[in-house]
Amino acid sequence: MLNKIGKEIDLLSKYPKSKRDVSKRGESKTIDQQNLARKFGKDFFDGDRKNGYGGYYYNEKFWTNVIPDFIKYYNLKDGDKILDIGCGKGFMLFDFIKANPKFIIEGIDISQYAIDNGKSEVKKFLKVGDAKNLNYEDNSFDLVISITTIHNLDFDECKKSLQEIERVSKKHKFITVDAFSNDTEKELMYAWNLTAKTILHTEKWKELFLETGYTGDYYWFKP
Repeated sequence: MLNKIGKEIDLLSKYPKSKRDVSKRGESKTIDQQNLARKFGKDFFDGDRKNGYGGYYYNEKFWTNVIPDFIKYYNLKDGDKILDIGCGKGFMLFDFIKANPKFIIEGIDISQYAIDNGKSEVKKFLKVGDAKNLNYEDNSFDLVISITTIHNLDFDECKKSLQEIERVSKKHKFITVDAFSNDTEKELMYAWNLTAKTILHTEKWKELFLETGYTGDYYWFKP
């Protein structure tokens, strides 16, 4: 019997949308820039805009209005444990505990630079970690989140990461991944992408969720 996957739901609807020219980025992007971005170091977070974020700083406009939707949808309460996979500098986790200081938070990221430069208020809850080999016991978290992260792995590693998310969550899971639904979206996605190694049609993602036993919720990133 196949597991049922969760719900396709846009819990990031209140996250500000980028105003960058996607096609222009595609025309100027180089393999060297992609390789540099995939190191997830200073160049990616706080270097030139062409290599990544172009300065990755906390701004309450990004997550402050998003977090209440997560809390409401998953009915999160005092003492619930939340894991953010691909947490960067911990900005989303900071807004979680700002909304409720009684949440128990943890974040991992592949980037030593991001962890070293984590937001001071939550830095002690952040550590370098591997999305395809989570160093936690089974059923450790009430909510596991991974926003635009696991697609940065190759296909087989992405499958392992989905299985790991399923394993460490005792209840809720939510991920967003790079995806497309038609040829136009596919073209834009590949023009925009710097770091993703696994970009699939939305239906192919759903098939992968079923194959790996991922039962959490999900949504798509499309530029």
